[in-house]
Amino acid sequence: MSLIIAIQGIKGSNHHQVAIDNYGEDVQLLECLSFDALVQAIVDGKADKGIMAIENSIAGSIIPNYNLIYHNNLYVVGEQYLNIHHNLMALKGQTIADISEVRSHPMALLQCKKFFQNHPHIKLVEDVDTAEPARRIQEEKLKHVAAIAPQVSSEMYGLNIVADDIQTMKYNSTRFIIVKNKNKEIPKEMINKASIRFLTDHKRGSLAAILNVMSDCNLNLTKIQSLPVVETPWKYAFFVDITFNGFEKFEKAKALLSIMSEDFKVLGEYKNARL
Repeated sequence: MSLIIAIQGIKGSNHHQVAIDNYGEDVQLLECLSFDALVQAIVDGKADKGIMAIENSIAGSIIPNYNLIYHNNLYVVGEQYLNIHHNLMALKGQTIADISEVRSHPMALLQCKKFFQNHPHIKLVEDVDTAEPARRIQEEKLKHVAAIAPQVSSEMYGLNIVADDIQTMKYNSTRFIIVKNKNKEIPKEMINKASIRFLTDHKRGSLAAILNVMSDCNLNLTKIQSLPVVETPWKYAFFVDITFNGFEKFEKAKALLSIMSEDFKVLGEYKNARL
């Protein structure tokens, strides 16, 4: 039985591209129009794994996804960085002067904000995905409407690219994570990155002490994100990504951090995609 991979969005999206890169052209997809639906598909056993965007080099973190992973007991088992190229596409024969409305995922709109400052006549409308509005434009023959989507969407849905690479920064990369309901897919000797979550006391230097432990264990902190704990006002959880050479160093740090912090949890142990 082939794996079923849940993606946020539909065929032609960047999530679809990551699925192809990791599992091949014939990957069996479960298309989900929200991250909540994607996570629920894994929880319900409808999908074996899911692919989620977690942060972008221009727009920053997709913060709700951190809590989705934690609260649904999912684990990060892999990651991929994908260079993002945003293209403005519409029905064939349409030019940018004909466009009065552009639809796309909120993150895509944010990443192309500067481009549309030069086209104030265009209304920006948030949608569930990048590729989905492209498909809808073709199916419903929507004139004066364009989508921001990857180039493959224009090919897949027969649209014309009226402006290419419209992202604000030409180097625009998104980090995607692969999640499932069990931790670790590779041997310990191949693992050199981990994601963890913990809480700290409201005491001076409590976070600094934890960071010192990471340093003493030769862990390199690559990301730290704080989020409020909804159940406890003014309490914050820290989501941290760390890299290391040698799994035993991380195991030593885990033992210490589980004692020094509250509600410590490993959210994933996997291979660093940037090496």
